[in-house]
Amino acid sequence: MFDSVLVANRGEIAVRVIRTARRMGIRTTAVYSDADAGALHVEAADQALRIGPGPGAQSYLNQAALLSAIAESGTEAVHPGYGFLSENPDFATAVGEAGMTFVGPSPQAIRAMGSKIEAKRLVASAGAPVVPGYEGADQSARGLAEHAARLGYPLLIKASMGGGGRGMRIVSEHEAFDQALAAAKREAAASFGDDTVLLERYLTAPKHIEIQILADNSGRTLSLNERDCSVQRRHQKVIEEAPAPGMDTATRRAMGQAAVRAARAVGYVGAGTVEFVTEAGKFYFLEMNTRLQVEHPVTEAVTGLDLVEWQLRIAAGELLPFDQDETSLDGHAVEARIYAENPRRNFLPSTGSLHWVRFPGTVRVDTGVRTGSEVSAHYDPMMAKVVAHGADRQQAVARLRAALRAVEIAGVEHNVAWLANVLGHPAFVAGTYTTRTVEAAADVLVPKPDPRALAIAAVASLLERRHQDPWSLGDAFEVNLPHEQALRVRRGRDHFEVRVTSGDGHFRVAGPDGVIRLETPTLAADGRFRAAVDDEVLSARAVVADGDVFVMRDGSVERITFVAPDAGAFAEVVEAGGRVLAPMPGQVVSVAVSKGDRVRPGDVLVVVEAMKMEHEVRASGPGTVAAVRCAPGERVEEGVELVSVDGPTMGASQRTTP
Repeated sequence: MFDSVLVANRGEIAVRVIRTARRMGIRTTAVYSDADAGALHVEAADQALRIGPGPGAQSYLNQAALLSAIAESGTEAVHPGYGFLSENPDFATAVGEAGMTFVGPSPQAIRAMGSKIEAKRLVASAGAPVVPGYEGADQSARGLAEHAARLGYPLLIKASMGGGGRGMRIVSEHEAFDQALAAAKREAAASFGDDTVLLERYLTAPKHIEIQILADNSGRTLSLNERDCSVQRRHQKVIEEAPAPGMDTATRRAMGQAAVRAARAVGYVGAGTVEFVTEAGKFYFLEMNTRLQVEHPVTEAVTGLDLVEWQLRIAAGELLPFDQDETSLDGHAVEARIYAENPRRNFLPSTGSLHWVRFPGTVRVDTGVRTGSEVSAHYDPMMAKVVAHGADRQQAVARLRAALRAVEIAGVEHNVAWLANVLGHPAFVAGTYTTRTVEAAADVLVPKPDPRALAIAAVASLLERRHQDPWSLGDAFEVNLPHEQALRVRRGRDHFEVRVTSGDGHFRVAGPDGVIRLETPTLAADGRFRAAVDDEVLSARAVVADGDVFVMRDGSVERITFVAPDAGAFAEVVEAGGRVLAPMPGQVVSVAVSKGDRVRPGDVLVVVEAMKMEHEVRASGPGTVAAVRCAPGERVEEGVELVSVDGPTMGASQRTTP
């Protein structure tokens, strides 16, 4: 076995690999960018080496910097995690040439399966069914448009390299093809360094099923059964479970055998995943991921295997000590991915400092964040994975929902309450959901604001300031007498005034949600808030930080910002006069308009890239562009003016693509 391993990654996967390696007695080395200097994976490792500035291209994707750190560490093996360079055959080759072992398949296997085009050819020749489409060498816009017309609409444009929904666009009609193709190629080049795409027939209501495989150097290749990864938004998985609900033994065996044939076709060694889509009783090969998957913990839960341990053992030359008939399924497991994003704003990524983080101890949580961590615009917005295991599916889902309700994260928007809503949706409960379910049920899944959160935030803010200095409020406070004060509030994009009256152990909060009366409220040092509301004892976590109050209840978080009370006229920060503001920190990818252009509702004005995804800023009404205040390649902060539009247009809408 190896003496040491360097983890060429960051975040929760780096922490997860380090955890297993240390359990096995292997010395660990982490790498970090300037943005991750205080990150959890840096602390978890035995040593950590800096590899560059915050942007991924200058650090975690910088092969020269990584190879220099590998040489300096003196490590025997390199584990790439997933994402970044995990499926880069050139990196795997360079690691081997430097005298270290790459914990993964051969560069040849990565290259063969890393190209979706080549992978489809290989598995088709091995007898696996593939989705009809075009995977040819003609990558010209005209040529691809002609092939699209022959294939028919709707269709899917997909980046040949990589995954995670990047470089992917659904096209429903010929008129939208050129713009979608340009965006897919641009995003593919930025994410994977290769803008090659393929076209596929767009299945209307498929299931996304994947098979976990494990193979050693003797050629023994096993199927560890399937995962259902059909709960997706923007083509990115968010909830996964094993085994797939409704999967019969015959289909499981057939898909497992097809996956094994696909892996053997390239001499695959290590842990990998073969992905399929299923519809109307048929399954089709989608792609093969030549690395560990984000959702691997659900397979570990039902098989009892540590896949990272077996990656390391196989890379060290050990053989699998069990056969296909010795693999088994124990119960059911479900995983939910927690992202820093705002479901109420089309899952717009959210960045910032985490003022409070608490995860439940009742289930498995893989995470790379903690209280004090920074969620940066440089990287993927996933913060954690929560995994529950049960004797059956009903028990596993119930445990996961309970665990999500216990999650507390303050500092960024997140999707925890949305995930809990998905788990309770009838299609998920029945196991009949498809990759379209989330989009079709968007209106009912988005969490509704908690009207009591505003009252909790207002009172918690006052109690916090009174704890610090009861005479500093300037609010006409007199001992034993009721008093009233006005608080200036921002909640999301809304700005308003709240009036708080207090006395005799109660607070009366009047705002846009009506009047809420809190009896005998208390705020503990750790933010635990308790009060009586209409004969109900209300409990929450209220974290006060930098003028904001984050109210956390049942997995949800409401961020309320207070302006100094009674400080004169309240100046609302709005997109007045047609000022179109950046919805998040990021980099301007393209500007679609010029001064003097007429725009219609829905027209793309600017495309901003953040957290590895492109976000289209579109006009919400008609008007004329008065000024363009940004340029491609420029980094912008949230709230910076991008474009000014004269006329009825007020601000802009935002859409994340794909």
